[in-house]
Amino acid sequence: MDDIPRDQLSGSLRRGAVKKHVAAIHVSGKLTLLQRKLSNVLLLNAYDTITSQSRHQIDARTLCLMIGYNSNDMDTLKASLRGLAETVAEWDMLDEKGQQEWGVSSLLSYAKLSGGVCEYAYSPALAEKLHDPKVFALINLNIQRRFTSGHALALYENCYRFVRTGSTGWWSLELFRRLMGVADSPYYEVYKHLNAKIIKPAVTEVNKTSNIVVTPETRKMGRTVTDIRFKIAENPQLGILDIDDGEGLRKSDVYARLRALGVSDRLARQWMSEHGESTVRTKLDYVAGQGGVKNPVGYLTAALKEDYRPERVEGFAAKPAKPSSPRALRLARVQELASARKPTQRDADKRLFSARLNGDLREDFERHGWMSALNAEAIRAFWEELSPGAFDDLADD
Repeated sequence: MDDIPRDQLSGSLRRGAVKKHVAAIHVSGKLTLLQRKLSNVLLLNAYDTITSQSRHQIDARTLCLMIGYNSNDMDTLKASLRGLAETVAEWDMLDEKGQQEWGVSSLLSYAKLSGGVCEYAYSPALAEKLHDPKVFALINLNIQRRFTSGHALALYENCYRFVRTGSTGWWSLELFRRLMGVADSPYYEVYKHLNAKIIKPAVTEVNKTSNIVVTPETRKMGRTVTDIRFKIAENPQLGILDIDDGEGLRKSDVYARLRALGVSDRLARQWMSEHGESTVRTKLDYVAGQGGVKNPVGYLTAALKEDYRPERVEGFAAKPAKPSSPRALRLARVQELASARKPTQRDADKRLFSARLNGDLREDFERHGWMSALNAEAIRAFWEELSPGAFDDLADD
């Protein structure tokens, strides 16, 4: 899971850091790059219901594609899930009453594969910590996919938790080696080796790949390096990759309207980030004015995607008030089906379908997505395969 270390400050400084909700979860044991990616995908998939549901599910093929597994390599997936269940997460922080709270939990309380579906669960105590954005920050999968080194992703995860405070605070080298998964190697007990093989390459990849820039600083006792910390700043070149943590967007009236309509928390924030509040508000007003829309979320999805407008603008024909042709109705239905999928599933759906295409067909799909005219029949067949009978109530051309 995303590794969040305890701040190594002591006394009042430590308490002050914890009161500011500096992240206080860290993970013991080694996680491979694929295991780290797997844990992040599982968390994102479960996030919206992590405290209200005891079990979570995702189809195994989707899960494999999201983290780069061969979709038929179930043995590797089993091994990675086993590793997460055997890895321990530990926290040491102040609770809501200001009392010190220590806890420990396996990353996954259980996981199973059955009928092509991966089912898993978190312990209730860990689920509460993972769901609290003040304690634990989700990793953007768009950024995660860019990493090629497990050490770099581990460094990013640990530093990203402290982006608001601008520094990780001092970590002992013992703790740092543990966070990087090299605590068992005598070779890395020598700082020169640790710096050359772990720190410098990881810092370079984080600064090149992610939405933050990190700068290491060391503290010595005599000539011996004893502690390390990382200064953290936003990367102005890649900051657009970051996803709003929700604190600002959730206060908007647009967000409230989206949620009342039935749009999930993460999809609401995604739309507001991608299209802007003004545009989403306009489309909400537009959909509300149509009347009789059976699936307003699906129709709103199509309105944002296709830029439905109620009147002619600067000589261009407006989008239809309602899709009425058989093809338009099928397109709207596809949007409904796609919007009902979880974020991880939506991305995997596109990858699955794109993998079936070549040449101009793939290029048209990459440009237009599920609205691709060249792939209309194939798109219908794809969604019919995922959701049998999804188009039975619609007329053919």
